[in-house]
Amino acid sequence: MNKALCDQVARTVDRQRLTDTAVALVEVPSPTRSAGAAANRLAEILTADGFSVKRHAADWPEAPIVLAVLDSGVPGPTLQFDGHLDTVHLPFVPPRVENDTLYGSSSADMKGGIAAALEALRVLRTLDALPAGRVLFTAHDHHEGPWGDGRQVRAMIREGLVGDAVMLPEYLATPLPVAGRGLAIFQATIRRDGEPVHEVLRPIGTPDVVAAGAHLVNRLHVWNQELEQNCHPLVGHDSTFVGNIQAGEIYNQSPTECFVQGTRRWVPPTRSADVQDGFSRLLAEVAAETGTEINVEFAVQGGAYQVDSDSRLVRAFQQAHTALTGSSLPLGAKPFVDDGNIYTSEGGIPALTHGPAATGAHTLHEAAPVDELVRVANVYALTAVAFCGEA
Repeated sequence: MNKALCDQVARTVDRQRLTDTAVALVEVPSPTRSAGAAANRLAEILTADGFSVKRHAADWPEAPIVLAVLDSGVPGPTLQFDGHLDTVHLPFVPPRVENDTLYGSSSADMKGGIAAALEALRVLRTLDALPAGRVLFTAHDHHEGPWGDGRQVRAMIREGLVGDAVMLPEYLATPLPVAGRGLAIFQATIRRDGEPVHEVLRPIGTPDVVAAGAHLVNRLHVWNQELEQNCHPLVGHDSTFVGNIQAGEIYNQSPTECFVQGTRRWVPPTRSADVQDGFSRLLAEVAAETGTEINVEFAVQGGAYQVDSDSRLVRAFQQAHTALTGSSLPLGAKPFVDDGNIYTSEGGIPALTHGPAATGAHTLHEAAPVDELVRVANVYALTAVAFCGEA
């Protein structure tokens, strides 16, 4: 990549403007399903910057997605910068910048990254650096589970509001994840007929939903050991996990319901539908063995996926990263599930997660070094140039 261009991009990234944008986004609380005000703030920032902004309901009119396009005017591919504006449901921490670090709710996950991607868009426009094609900038709600269900990303895919490839500035700086496990959050509800009753007054033969819950947990524990045999060289192995079991109102009451909650994760190339079918079969067996009824909410947050390590997107990113830092990133796996899982596994659109080396996601202590936001802005701008300019 041309060193002169790299130097130009670095000089054009405006550190203070980037920081001000991140602070402006973080200061608007946006728990999942309530990110409308943050989306409005982002649209206002883009409009003030001279970008033409479009809004689409995308299955959630309470917070229409934000969409802006930088078009080179030359036919070519579209690279999408995409981020989620919603946050986990924790008490709001207002933004502050101390010791050259941005603190506050969503500074790491992921408004800092969104601000960096927006700064890259500004730089590309200022330098008229995009050789061909377009950059599509999008932001949305409904990311964080279990409150959100990914509906806006799925609607964007369905409605064609997507690029040929996607970059997501989540808080993962290394490695470059080209594969990831799928994730579903489940809640199994175990029920029996009748009403809650004192333990000594139970009719003979009354199913015990607490025992059935314990039986299910044990079955899942045994199954997890079997699932570990299904391995992938980058992402590890399949798993199932129980983190919560609840039942009853008092120690000597026989309740009518028991709730078991946890996760099911799987490696590529396994399909989400096959995973759900297998889970349902296990629950049916436990229900038959315990004389109970078991219903399950099986919310797929994102499917397992793998991106071709020699794809146009990976090549463009590595070219940009090498130009900026002197070396490429090692290839690896994504430890969490994000919207890239949906783009790739359901939309067939290659997606890479790369963002600031930020800390504290899903806690009250999120932090994103401003140096990292600047670095991400540089690498995103250069990736767009490489991706859109490849012959």
